[in-house]
Amino acid sequence: MKFGILFSGQGAQTAGMGLDFLADPLFKETTDQASQACGLDLPAIWQNRQGELDETRYVQPALVAFEYGVWRLLERDTDLPICGMAGLSLGEYGALLASGYLSWPSGLELVKDRGEYMQLDSEKVASGMLALVKPKLPELEEFLRQKQEAGSRVYLANYNSPKQVVLAGVQAELPEISQEITSLQLAKRAISLPVAGAFHTPLYQEASRKMHERLQGEPFASGKHPVISNTTKQAFSQEKLAEILEVQLMQPTHFAACVQELLNRGMTASLEIGPGHALSSFAKQTDRKLQGWQIGSLEEYQQFVEDYQNGFEE
Repeated sequence: MKFGILFSGQGAQTAGMGLDFLADPLFKETTDQASQACGLDLPAIWQNRQGELDETRYVQPALVAFEYGVWRLLERDTDLPICGMAGLSLGEYGALLASGYLSWPSGLELVKDRGEYMQLDSEKVASGMLALVKPKLPELEEFLRQKQEAGSRVYLANYNSPKQVVLAGVQAELPEISQEITSLQLAKRAISLPVAGAFHTPLYQEASRKMHERLQGEPFASGKHPVISNTTKQAFSQEKLAEILEVQLMQPTHFAACVQELLNRGMTASLEIGPGHALSSFAKQTDRKLQGWQIGSLEEYQQFVEDYQNGFEE
């Protein structure tokens, strides 16, 4: 068995995430380091009493710190055979920290700044995202190309799996676009997503420019495990890391291709770190034979470690 480690992206966050892990001294130490590096009270943000998890500037460091804390426990308690890692959008930073391309906790300061830049762009224009189930991809891409030539600011932002893609753009345009897509039968269903912005579109050019400046001089190392880029569909390299992270903000994610690359590298099981199970579902849609585990709570962590100690007996 070889594991592909998957790190959840923005949108997976849930109120209360991480709080049950704080009883573990290593997780609490990691959380304290993260809070100090970011100048934020991350456990308070996890509680979400003021709706902090609805704001990009807060949820990005909060989610990545949670994922990295879980990863440190896994390193302590297991010795998993790993063929590679991938994350969805923000989740790439969890993967890059876990693999060692980014150092801890300075890498989380980068995540905090990324969240600030994206928050500012999100506030410039009301925008949103629309998931499309079972899309007819070539026809859909042509439809959107024609719309953009006519001035539309709606784009294909996420290629999540063979059965789901996501559109993103100016909020005012999404209802009409959604209606046209379903009436033309370019997708089986269109679902509005509760997100804070039209991520991975040209609407984030200013955030991308700021990331270019922020990434200058950021120290990168060579990772212990390959991390597959959503942008290039290939493993990150130390030399190209800054260049890819800069453009990642406004280019589509190709998570389905990342899963396929992990399969090419021998993945037979996936482990999703983060709340929910969206990435496990996407991976399963790519290969039905994949075994899958998720860790979003202490109970799920304990069950996974027990399965590991029992040799993952079915």
